[in-house]
Amino acid sequence: MSLRSSLKPSSKGDNNVAISDTEDEPTTAIPSQLKRRSSSMSSIFSLHEDPLPPPEEHEIRAIIADDRHLSFIRNLHMADCITMLNGFSGFYSIISCLRFTLTSQPHYLERAIFFVLLGLFFDFFDGKVARLRNKSSLIGQELDSLADLISFGVSPAAIAFCSGMQTTADVLNLVFMVLCGLGRLARFNVTVANIPKDDAGKSKYFEGFPIPTSLWLIVILFYFVKSDMIGENLPFGLLWEGTPYEWHPLSGLYVIQGCLMISKSVHIPKP
Repeated sequence: MSLRSSLKPSSKGDNNVAISDTEDEPTTAIPSQLKRRSSSMSSIFSLHEDPLPPPEEHEIRAIIADDRHLSFIRNLHMADCITMLNGFSGFYSIISCLRFTLTSQPHYLERAIFFVLLGLFFDFFDGKVARLRNKSSLIGQELDSLADLISFGVSPAAIAFCSGMQTTADVLNLVFMVLCGLGRLARFNVTVANIPKDDAGKSKYFEGFPIPTSLWLIVILFYFVKSDMIGENLPFGLLWEGTPYEWHPLSGLYVIQGCLMISKSVHIPKP
């Protein structure tokens, strides 16, 4: 498909459709109001968040045609680098969980929780940097979703597993939450353009809980870790012990979080 394409509105009024010069290969254009960070917690804390100016068409083509060495790094914005630190924080949290399983030293579990919280800081800060620089990023939203999945989906599940939720049913509950987070982020990227906007172009509400809200689970687990209430000492104990269906009721909180994230009926107003 040729890189030369003209952006034309479709007959149904969809301004996000591009018609290629091959006439039979429609492509997707960059939305008219590309926004950074609207999928995560920076939007919750932001008091005023106008859409960033969309990338120019020549910027899109320049990235596609860029075949220089280290072209990926060259095309990263400052905010994208901060988003990468969010992903790093989530991954290092998982590494700390693995170290805990090898050593059983609680400070590794505390470190895992700390890096999830550090990821939240980077998740909040990257949007502020993008807005201060008044630059949108072509790959920023995708990077953001992937980093959020690591830091606020996989990491909290790994911490729960290390805390003692290790039966088959527990693991299925944890996997459910992670997959709901994955689906929630994918749905956001697809449907954000159709969520009602205010006069400034900002989405009026979140559809379902944003994935960083899983931090309430981290806060609970941090209290249990500090109180030595992990492993066999987990509150509410183990139900149906000795059967194939044994599980810790605490893992049910992850099911609740997963359901809240993918719910279409839960609308959280943006400030």
